[in-house]
Amino acid sequence: MTTPKLNIEELKQKACETIEKRKKEIIGVAEQVLAHPEAGFREFQTAKLVAQKFQELGIHHQSGLALTGLKGRISGGSGAGPTVAVIGELDSLVVNEHPHANPDTGAAHACGHHCQIGMMLGATMGLLTPEVIAELSGEIVPFAVPAEEFIEVKQRLDMRDQGKLEFLGGKQELIRLGEFDDVDIAMMCHTASDMGERKFAMGGTSNGHVVKYVKYSGVGAHAGSMPHRGVNALNAASFAIQAINSLRETHRAEDTVRIHGIMTKGGEAVSAVPADVRLEWRVRSSTPKMVLENSQAVDRCFKAGALAVGAKVDITTIPGYLPMRHDIKLQDIFRRTAVDLVGDDATLVMPARRNRGGSTDMGDLSQLIPACHPYTAGASGPGHSKDYIIHDYESAVIVPAKIMAMVVIDLLADGAKRAKEVKASHRPAMTKAAYLKFQRERAQTTLFDGAA
Repeated sequence: MTTPKLNIEELKQKACETIEKRKKEIIGVAEQVLAHPEAGFREFQTAKLVAQKFQELGIHHQSGLALTGLKGRISGGSGAGPTVAVIGELDSLVVNEHPHANPDTGAAHACGHHCQIGMMLGATMGLLTPEVIAELSGEIVPFAVPAEEFIEVKQRLDMRDQGKLEFLGGKQELIRLGEFDDVDIAMMCHTASDMGERKFAMGGTSNGHVVKYVKYSGVGAHAGSMPHRGVNALNAASFAIQAINSLRETHRAEDTVRIHGIMTKGGEAVSAVPADVRLEWRVRSSTPKMVLENSQAVDRCFKAGALAVGAKVDITTIPGYLPMRHDIKLQDIFRRTAVDLVGDDATLVMPARRNRGGSTDMGDLSQLIPACHPYTAGASGPGHSKDYIIHDYESAVIVPAKIMAMVVIDLLADGAKRAKEVKASHRPAMTKAAYLKFQRERAQTTLFDGAA
């Protein structure tokens, strides 16, 4: 006697029942990652935990991708079809004052990536329910990716110089390595603290950006007895920062321009004229065209600082991220699934032009393949700050795990009919070759001698 075939809604129910039964374990994984934060391309302990979970689940996987990434592969039981990636990000920020910061490194999950690892594994557990996986066509790729937060630029440049990397963002490097060549559709969810009464949100876009690593070189001298013999690199950097600030009145609101940075070195001793000053800067805008224009304007400011005091400046421009493009068909599946789970009043769809101001390398991936990057509630406090805390793990991990599992079922059940429709209707903004060319053309080093 054969078991009756389950319909799509019954498959979703089965997957959600598995996630519900295992939610203590799933949340426990997120809490383990929270307790052991690691910054990008150094997420070795976090990667080891994900590998352990993949092994426990019987998932064949590759590890060490872009240094720390892990890519699983699960075949559906109903034959061939498209490949869908469910992504979680491994890395933390560095926020020394965060209550869960590593006391030695300052690493802290002040952006909720620990929840992403939990929800990615939770969705995978739901999809591995025997009755569910048997009815899916194609493949599921649970993918733990490194280094979404574009921080510690000097360390990453050193890795590049050592030949360990070319691109300094995790998904960028994985695209280069070809690890998304066999992925047809990609999804992930991110926690957010500005959701109000909503539990799940989607739509909108993000800023593109480039990264600047800047070194001012002056001439050292005794700051008390011989300042006239020195060339003050700190003054050069200060002039440049003021010049950048003076650009702000020229920025249009619709371009969502954000230009910001930190000084990572300001000299060696207060008694010496600073001769070596380093900056890490970020230039964000809503379109690649405006990123380029604002990048050039910022370079003029950096040169102006060097010119003012006769210092030298070395500006390294590093390819950053591209704006997020949500696939409309995929986003609509997310919307309907979220409404079914949390209700229409708790689901928000943002207009396509709504720009949250930040940047993500999921934007890069979305230029190439159908992708969706919704937001889920459960956090409080400003993102990237010591106050960003997950206060509701049900909303931050379990709800998105269920939604992503159900979206994958929608895509890959019934002979993967919907996944094939998404794939057939999608028009990528770039080919992989065009993307790599575009990013490589943005990478440059500019040397300027203000005394020449």
